[in-house]
Amino acid sequence: MTNRRDVLKLGLAAGGMAASAHGRIEFAQSGLVFPQGFKPSIEAAPSPPIVPFKDPLFRMPVATPEPLNSFNPLPDGRRHQRFYDFPPVKYYKETISQFRWTYHSEAPYNQGSWHWGFSGNGFNNIAPGPTYHAHYGEPVLVRRINNLPPVGDPNVKVPFGLPSITIHLHNGHTASESDGIPTDFFNSGEFWDHHYGNFPAGFDNREVMNTLWYHDHRLDFTAPNVYAGLSGFYLLFDDLDSGNESDSNPDAFRLPSGDYDIPMILHDVQFDQNGQVVFDFFDGGISPHVEPEDSSTTYIGSSNFTLFGMLGDRITVNRTISPRLDVEARKYRFRYLNGGPSRLYRLSLRLERADGTVVDNHPGLKFFVITNDGNMLQEPLILESFPLWVANRVDVVVDFSAFEPGDKVYLVNRMEMRPDGAGETGKLLDEGDLIMRYDVIPQNPNVGDPSRIPDQLREFPDINMDEVRRERLWVFDYDNGLWTVNGKLMDPNRIDALIEQGSAEVWTIRNSGNSWSHPVHTHFEEFQFLEFNGKPIPENSFLRSRKDIIELGPMEEYKFFGRWRDFFGTHVMHCHNVVHEDHEMMIQWKIVPPGMGD
Repeated sequence: MTNRRDVLKLGLAAGGMAASAHGRIEFAQSGLVFPQGFKPSIEAAPSPPIVPFKDPLFRMPVATPEPLNSFNPLPDGRRHQRFYDFPPVKYYKETISQFRWTYHSEAPYNQGSWHWGFSGNGFNNIAPGPTYHAHYGEPVLVRRINNLPPVGDPNVKVPFGLPSITIHLHNGHTASESDGIPTDFFNSGEFWDHHYGNFPAGFDNREVMNTLWYHDHRLDFTAPNVYAGLSGFYLLFDDLDSGNESDSNPDAFRLPSGDYDIPMILHDVQFDQNGQVVFDFFDGGISPHVEPEDSSTTYIGSSNFTLFGMLGDRITVNRTISPRLDVEARKYRFRYLNGGPSRLYRLSLRLERADGTVVDNHPGLKFFVITNDGNMLQEPLILESFPLWVANRVDVVVDFSAFEPGDKVYLVNRMEMRPDGAGETGKLLDEGDLIMRYDVIPQNPNVGDPSRIPDQLREFPDINMDEVRRERLWVFDYDNGLWTVNGKLMDPNRIDALIEQGSAEVWTIRNSGNSWSHPVHTHFEEFQFLEFNGKPIPENSFLRSRKDIIELGPMEEYKFFGRWRDFFGTHVMHCHNVVHEDHEMMIQWKIVPPGMGD
């Protein structure tokens, strides 16, 4: 059976590409991946129009545990590392199935688009999936059941996904067998148990995480499977970030909580004229290697195939197109997540007064940024805008008490993308895209606003260079029409690094391309940057944080310090422009006992 990596190797090897004297890839006129005059489908066949800000934001329900005796068969602790060190105190089940999801209430969207998503205790057929509220010191087990129609079933309604899945908890400190790595997929009619110990790496409370998410990670099909609906939030709480804005603990952050703590996942999506989701970046849907009348151009790609990136022209929040949200004139915590597949954002706020006057420079139009990649900063940053690359999570506090009831505050994206979806242009849009609208209403007098924005957040773990066992260089590039790391395609039978448990390493992540952008993600533990382009990270930088995503722009290089603790097993590092990941921009590394590293 030919898969997409076979198509790439055959098609692009014959595509007429040549290397320049500098080693960069140049495209021969007769073999363009994106031919001259190419128009992405968002320009050639845009999604049907909608009335923006008509529909309310979808608020995902919080997952509810189920009794252990409802599991058949019972979970087998012998299949999990450290299961008996961290026995689950809560058990969850969710079924992944196919259904229609309504992205907007107007025709043609109101008939619902075929979709994949989640059902479970207290929720049915939702996308994104339920939000998990987990607590440090309370291990859990989540059983995920694949109820999607199998390959070849005539009832398959989502034409671009593969109903063989694996669910990754990004960036959980989790054993390999529960991590949802790309090769641990399970097919229709099967299930997989995920054990989450919910303890900080190295048992160091400075390693506590906050905003995680889960998503499909199936080898070669991550982009279409996540695009089909398989994503959701997993939030972790502890004594400091307790999820209680009235917490009596004097050390608690008392950030906005409950109804005022809102996770938001951004996905940009393309629709056909019937309101159905399509994974189509090509004008005309020309099949691979079918030459049009002008035989000087060979089209590589089809109506369901793209190599550089996938851009939709409708930005959704929690799978609703251009939603609105009533917000009281008080503080809110918004957990922004870029769910991909390829679009990068720079987010800011814009005010429209009740009389229609637009204001861009109001003093209330600012974010109190408290996390980067869902990990607490040492102190909040006050920013008018911030980047949000694929898989990046940024938690902010916005204080709507600066505005009047009747005011409308818009979330705006000003990042301009390359038309092929492979990265940003380096320019900002003058007006930007209006993603969603916050409608200011009076504060609820029965609740008030007991929340606060603390001056200090979480202390960073120490960086001890004496712990470093070795250094490694990873070069991300585009070679002969394929996405590579250190000149290699991902091979599921190859381990690229053997890392000794308990050790520290210094990794250099380099982009040798002068056009592409790569949100690079490595699993399992966060890291701290040491350098960017050979220079130390400034003290007040947004990058001075614990990270699991590297915003790797053209010809850029980062160096970071990381540790590998507590478990053994295989994990991966890859580009989180998941189109690049699916086209082999990924390596595997393995945690091994001391003395067995490379």
